[in-house]
Amino acid sequence: MTVYNIGFVMEQALGHVTHTKNLQTNVPRDPEVRAHWALVPFESEGKSARLPIYKSNWTIRAGLRARGAVARLARQTRLDALFFHTQVPAILAADWLRRIPGIVSLDATPIQYDRLGEFYQHRQGPTWLEGLKWRLNRDCYRAARRLVTWSDWAKQSLIDDYGVPASKITVIPPGVNVSEWVRPTPRVRRDGPVKILFVGANLERKGGLLLLEAFRALRHLGVELHLVTKDRVDTEPGLFVYNSMQPNSAPLKALYQECDIFALPTFGDCLPMVLSEAGAAGMAVVSTTVAAIPEIVREGQTGLAVPAGDARALEDAVRRLVLQPDLRLQLGESAVAHVTRDYDAAKNASRLLDLIKAEVEGARSRVGVAA
Repeated sequence: MTVYNIGFVMEQALGHVTHTKNLQTNVPRDPEVRAHWALVPFESEGKSARLPIYKSNWTIRAGLRARGAVARLARQTRLDALFFHTQVPAILAADWLRRIPGIVSLDATPIQYDRLGEFYQHRQGPTWLEGLKWRLNRDCYRAARRLVTWSDWAKQSLIDDYGVPASKITVIPPGVNVSEWVRPTPRVRRDGPVKILFVGANLERKGGLLLLEAFRALRHLGVELHLVTKDRVDTEPGLFVYNSMQPNSAPLKALYQECDIFALPTFGDCLPMVLSEAGAAGMAVVSTTVAAIPEIVREGQTGLAVPAGDARALEDAVRRLVLQPDLRLQLGESAVAHVTRDYDAAKNASRLLDLIKAEVEGARSRVGVAA
């Protein structure tokens, strides 16, 4: 049996933590793959937390940590390939990408992130620094054998903003393990309050405060709002707040399966993984037309899309789903089919491994020809 020793260098910030856990569940199912994990934490601790540039610059911090991690992996085993997610830890590892067949994965390019920056408390630097950042990312993309994006939105930015050939890019969304999120029984019309679910650690950036306003305007219809967030929210009639719910946990999955509508009126996101979870659970989804979200929340097909920050449009979309149970069920069924086809983590992990193996085999063939 052919064996592939693959180093997985994974950014550990925001939704990338969940993406890592899903890969760590699915990659070991391939008997040909020997996975070697290097997790790059976001936080600074100890003496490094006092270093001026290191503590404040995530790119430098992630790049240096990743270089050290790859060096350790290379000492422990002969790596056949390196997989970086995202490009942030890969940006200072162009030499490793040239030495070992390297694949770089990303949810958004730096230019796209800059456009969403105000919602992440991210500001662009001076012109000279932004120019340097662009060149470093361009060189990283050039050094990688293949690039994997979570969406067509991110792929287009690589082409337009960094001059990457389209043939070098493969779109493989992150997704969820659909079988773990799907309801044990199909959704049907039922009596009782319509339950709206929101899942987002940052209530303001994810549009939770806007959703609270819509909920209050619709409360007379007998709806409930369930907020899964790290932020504190005062209790009020019909509002349920969960501050300690863990990602991928059984209670969280049960909440998805019990609620009727998933609402994420986010201001700043690339491709929130919670939308895959909601689709797998068969929920009618309301979200915004931000970044790659329209690729999963297809207007009138798998959900309803509203402009970010449009309180009236959000209220109208939620009201429509509250008052039309048949529409909720129809959108939910379409969402399950869409997520099962394109956003299943097990299927997409297999696609990713096939891509990495192909690059390894290509490199081995070139070495054989040279010999």
